Amino acid sequence: MSVRKFLLPVNSPASAEAALYAGLLLAKMWNAHLQVLHVGIDSRDIAPLAGEGLSGAMIEQMMSASELESGSRVAKLREMFAAAAEAETVTVGHALHGRDEPSASFKVITGREEEVIAYQARLSDLTIVPHPLAGEDVASADGLHAVLFDSGRPVLLAPVLRPDSIGKRVAIAWNGTSNAASALGSIMPFIRQAQAVRILVSEDYFRPGPGAAEVAEYISHHGVTADIVNFRGLNRVVGAGLLAAAADFGADMMSMGAYSSASRLRQLILGGVTRHVLENATLPVLMNR
Repeated sequence: MSVRKFLLPVNSPASAEAALYAGLLLAKMWNAHLQVLHVGIDSRDIAPLAGEGLSGAMIEQMMSASELESGSRVAKLREMFAAAAEAETVTVGHALHGRDEPSASFKVITGREEEVIAYQARLSDLTIVPHPLAGEDVASADGLHAVLFDSGRPVLLAPVLRPDSIGKRVAIAWNGTSNAASALGSIMPFIRQAQAVRILVSEDYFRPGPGAAEVAEYISHHGVTADIVNFRGLNRVVGAGLLAAAADFGADMMSMGAYSSASRLRQLILGGVTRHVLENATLPVLMNR
């Protein structure tokens, strides 16, 4: 079991740095390829605004401004990518097939951001998404949900700050659901080479399904020993208790099922464990549905 290709969609230079270094760290960890992706805005999408009462001249001016801004953003992202790859001594170019060393590349695709990201994620082992809190990048949250709901593949919420390590101490947020099981399957390559693994459970988080002891027994067949810790919500907030338990363990990576207890819309409106983690986690979190 290994990870050979990571996808990293980037939108804003302000939010890209921590995720970019996390991606390069993972590429070096697995001798894998990191595909950095920027989805460019098609200025022609502005044309329908003609029906909103804007003149042709105003629309043309908006299209020119959009193209100028997009070009400046891409240039900054390319510069950041090149500098980071050089600092981390990762070869820039296409995936080095048959060669046991990390590589990275930068690609721009014009289109609808959520669609492009979801499509590209379908043929990636893991998609890394910049944390929405890093640079207050709302597009990162949209990209994360595009992967979760329309790719069939796992997504890794990047840390807010540049990480020193990923996957040395792995926490498994377990609630018995198929979503949690899917996340567990995706994080198994990391679990197999982790220095320590802990299963986090709570009666306020659990749903009908296999228990934590059964998870420990399952991963023991992969040669991994894990301990089990029961956590409680903080001020009745389960997500806060989960993150606190992960922090107590010193976890530098965590897996969890996303939106397993309710619909995405319900969680976004009323709150939930997934929403709390998305808004408050500082460590890398691997999610599946």
